[in-house]
Amino acid sequence: MNLEFSWLKIISAFIVFFPIIDPLGSLPIILNLESKGEKIQAGKVVIVSFIILMIFQFGGELVLQFLGVSKESFAAAGAIILFLMALEMVCDIVIFKDNGPQGSSSIVPLAFPLFAGPGAFAAIVALQVEYTSVEIIASLFLIMVFLYVELKTTKWVHKVLGDTGIYIIRKFFGVVLMAIAVKLFTDNLGSLISM
Repeated sequence: MNLEFSWLKIISAFIVFFPIIDPLGSLPIILNLESKGEKIQAGKVVIVSFIILMIFQFGGELVLQFLGVSKESFAAAGAIILFLMALEMVCDIVIFKDNGPQGSSSIVPLAFPLFAGPGAFAAIVALQVEYTSVEIIASLFLIMVFLYVELKTTKWVHKVLGDTGIYIIRKFFGVVLMAIAVKLFTDNLGSLISM
């Protein structure tokens, strides 16, 4: 594992993952589950989410090799998915539908597929082209810390930010994610054309 890292890249990766994992945007779902009497176990949600993401961080490349798909191809495809997710956030439209199975709320739907889902998997592989493993893991760890604090203080965070505050943050990160998706796509387009 490459142990080199840049704090700037860690922050940059954090900005990529934040709107995808979307802790703030998930507040309504969390509040809805709690209103139904579901007990959200913050530690369990965060640990399971992080383990799933780490499995994909270290096993995703093997899956791609098995399928005969290059990292650059997956990065470009991941960039398109990130762009569509950003489009959802900016334009208030639904492109991706969550039709996952029902189960324990701390694991399903929170840990998977809400926090550790297809969008996060695509982002991990897409970022592996330009970021070291340490940078990706550190950024995901920071998000998990943020997520843990949020899950422990859900009602307070919602009260402080309000629906309007959460809406504005979601829009802002949507635009940021859109710009990063375009950069990821264009950075990998040259490699794909020269193949």
